[in-house]
Amino acid sequence: MKVNFCNLTFVVVIALSRWAMAADPTTPSVPPDEALSRLKAGNERFAKSTVSAGKPVAARRAETAHAQHPFAVVVACADSRSAPEIIFDQTIGDLFVIRTAGNLVDDYALGSIEYAVDHGTRLIVVLGHQRCGAVTAALSSASAPGHVNSLVRDIQPAVAASKGKEGDALTNAIHENDAQVATKIRKQAQLGEHASQVRIVEGYYSLDTGKVEWTEK
Repeated sequence: MKVNFCNLTFVVVIALSRWAMAADPTTPSVPPDEALSRLKAGNERFAKSTVSAGKPVAARRAETAHAQHPFAVVVACADSRSAPEIIFDQTIGDLFVIRTAGNLVDDYALGSIEYAVDHGTRLIVVLGHQRCGAVTAALSSASAPGHVNSLVRDIQPAVAASKGKEGDALTNAIHENDAQVATKIRKQAQLGEHASQVRIVEGYYSLDTGKVEWTEK
């Protein structure tokens, strides 16, 4: 009998990836309200700290080596100053993080979100941040060189929707971009039977204070 090793390899990889995400199906999902409370408490610790207290990295690495059970998905900007694991004071295995400049979502990001939800995560956070460079670029021009143009193009609807509102134009555009990304996830992510259990919220991270402001719906 001839064996198609390419197909066999693909099946094995898929099986292993599913096992790695949730090796223990009896592990309960963290309710979205509890997950959000954890993030708020973690951010408060981070914002008040002057020096990192450190994490039990070796023990946590061993604990999560064969399975992960992240309690929240965070769609964040790629900006080096806004790492969710740090600003929410979490460690290995706690957060399922998706990062692009401008915290935008494409098919890859939507697929990643669907994967996390399918394996137990029930809170999705869209996290924008103060003085976002991608939104600044979109506010400054309708186009940009190279592939940065794709970021500017996809943020333009938020720029248009926020135009003329009271307050700082950049801050307004960042909030509007977060809201539009959250709406896109609600409309396009195929969450199946878990959809009614999932909560999607928006956060705005202040580079100056270290605090996250929340928009909860």
